[in-house]
Amino acid sequence: MPSIMFQGTGSNVGKSILVAGLCRCAKRRGISVAPFKPQNMSNNAAVTKDNGEIGRAQAFQAFACGIEPLSEMNPVLLKPEDNSRTQIILNGSYLKTINSKDYSKVKRDLIKHVFDSFNYIKKKYELVLVEGAGSPAEINLRKDDIANMGFAEYANLPVILIADIERGGVIAQIVGTKEVLSKSDSDRIKGFIINKFRGNQKLFEDGYNYIIEKTSWFGFGVMPWFNNYLKFPAEDTLGIASNIRPNKLKIVCLNIPRISNFDDLDPISQEPNVSLLMLEKGQPIPGDSHLVIIPGSKSTISDLNFIKSQGWDIDLKAHLNRGKYILGICGGFQMLGEYVDDSSGLEGLPIITEGLSLLNIKTKMLPQKKIRKVNAKHIETDIPFQGYEIHIGETYGSDCERPFASISGKKEGATSKDGRVIGTYLHGMFVNNDFRKWFLENIGFKVTNKNYTSTLEKTLDELADSLEENLNINKILNDQY
Repeated sequence: MPSIMFQGTGSNVGKSILVAGLCRCAKRRGISVAPFKPQNMSNNAAVTKDNGEIGRAQAFQAFACGIEPLSEMNPVLLKPEDNSRTQIILNGSYLKTINSKDYSKVKRDLIKHVFDSFNYIKKKYELVLVEGAGSPAEINLRKDDIANMGFAEYANLPVILIADIERGGVIAQIVGTKEVLSKSDSDRIKGFIINKFRGNQKLFEDGYNYIIEKTSWFGFGVMPWFNNYLKFPAEDTLGIASNIRPNKLKIVCLNIPRISNFDDLDPISQEPNVSLLMLEKGQPIPGDSHLVIIPGSKSTISDLNFIKSQGWDIDLKAHLNRGKYILGICGGFQMLGEYVDDSSGLEGLPIITEGLSLLNIKTKMLPQKKIRKVNAKHIETDIPFQGYEIHIGETYGSDCERPFASISGKKEGATSKDGRVIGTYLHGMFVNNDFRKWFLENIGFKVTNKNYTSTLEKTLDELADSLEENLNINKILNDQY
């Protein structure tokens, strides 16, 4: 059974979710299947069993396969720190930070590591479903490419092209991609999938047949719009969406420019009695908010200054004066303190920046990055939960004597004297149904004790059912191409 690569006519055409659904289709057929993405760009990372970092999408695809995510499933992860600096994660571990314009010089040195990882996954599983990044039509990036056709050529993989009809111009997306590709790259594409279709598919038959005629590629089918896709974890900020429900518990998340590891929002947003607002720049924090979340950040000091520039620091104090709650996670935890000391210049220029002063804590940025999965226990309730840490910096101060959780008997996080400002480095606690129920009810609202993981499983099966109904799955998974 061959490995298959899925590339898109552009970013955000639905590659990640379709590959997750196809992983679930293969799993239900009894096939030992795994995902792979040679290069990803995302600040929303997941922590693997071996305490490495990979893109959140590949971790979710592994979940769809019913397997543990491994660092080898996404050997190159690019994490933008600002508009000019990018952090390179190689095989799960920090390699270096470079000027973004220099990446083209670096990527040719990464291909051996990418292949080693791919071959490792291939030996472990019967079928590997490979996801590309962006579009192969970006021919200016073709030289030394490791994300799309360059990798497909190196690994000798057949390619299926995914196009998004929702954004319009789908015929031009596919036919245009063929026109700009070299013959050898074009010949690798065995067929196409139309994704996110709404309405009567019969009205598109002429267009569908025209694509086949102009490209000579096989049509694997038209995938209708999947209504429940928002129940899946978002890969990047394009996938973050407010989930407004009138007269429900209003939770506000500050949508800072370098937001990272925002998967903590996923289980909360699924609660029927929660209304989640992603607060954009220029908007004040609403006075009827019950909880404000300051999320993780790839550039803590830069995002801290952004919060101040929006006047959100003043809004947060008014929010507390109304007797409401604030939760800072990871970088958001660091911002809650008196200052963040980056005198070593790990995030840019050496600087010590005044924090929001909502907790009596201080943070010192340190070069050693902490990446690990943990088994923790919530101090106030003794509820155990699994989570993960992924950050630089150490935090200390008197409010740390009122910790949020304990890990192997050691204190973690901090809480204000009145218990309404909470900070923690731990991600993932809201996946635990008991903790999520207690936390949301504690801030003033009755919630249903929904099983988040079971919901993901059920929704993945619904997606797989729709794929089976609308696409030629047997040909996708079983053809020798």
